[in-house]
Amino acid sequence: MTPQPEPPQAEPRQAASPQSASRAVALDLTGRTALVTGAAGGIGRACALRLAAAGARIRALDVDPEGLTALAEEVARTAGPSAAAVEAHPLDLTQDAGLDAAERAADGADVLVNAAGTQLVRPLEQFPPEAFRTMLTLMLEAPFRTTRGALPGMYARGFGRIVHISSVHGLRASAYKSAYVAAKHGLEGLSKTTALEAAEHGVTSNCVNPAYVRTPLVERQIADQAEAHGIPPERVVTDVLLADSALKRLLEVEEVAEAVAYLCTPAASFLTGSSLPLDGAWTAH
Repeated sequence: MTPQPEPPQAEPRQAASPQSASRAVALDLTGRTALVTGAAGGIGRACALRLAAAGARIRALDVDPEGLTALAEEVARTAGPSAAAVEAHPLDLTQDAGLDAAERAADGADVLVNAAGTQLVRPLEQFPPEAFRTMLTLMLEAPFRTTRGALPGMYARGFGRIVHISSVHGLRASAYKSAYVAAKHGLEGLSKTTALEAAEHGVTSNCVNPAYVRTPLVERQIADQAEAHGIPPERVVTDVLLADSALKRLLEVEEVAEAVAYLCTPAASFLTGSSLPLDGAWTAH
């Protein structure tokens, strides 16, 4: 995941989301290993923390070693002395060496969460080819490689949960986001193919499809859009980013992590090959 510059404060926090620890789904992953890409920040970090809280050993992959150290410290602080240490893998998933290492790291994982991602907004005729290639590598080839590495062990154990952090843009397109939309649409196809192949082995594969989530990546977009349109950041959220959403607030990373947690529960064992929109009714149009 390409490190992003620290964004300016884009907007005051809106009304608190309904998500809270008291409403967390019951999930016990004691003795299981969960590999999470993009684990140093944003959605990936929230997923790693949630799965660690459920008892999983975490293998955390990210290009940001300092962020991985901070994650390990947070897991140790919040999950208690019995929590397994986070196994940190500082890797660049846009490079061949990083992809090879990620595939090896996925061997033995019972849960796989592919959350690494980035964004670049440009008109198609101005989109740099090298950026297009890099984004597809990070958000499509890397999930393929981690899935490829995880499946043999999952098959042998008769259990596996694969969750790809897709996007509402895996189901809908937006202008000026050709690489992101292409990668996420491809990720949907990868997940569905995996579900078909893995079903007889006790392995599920699903996508979670958030709309705009409160992450540094999105808050940077809000600041850029506010400057470009000459409007306050809060209007960027309601009038630009969430124009097609019935719910006019940003999704919180903890809400996404809770959806991931549900997909790992025994109750979700028949849910595979699906896309779970967390989009405030965006796709209801």
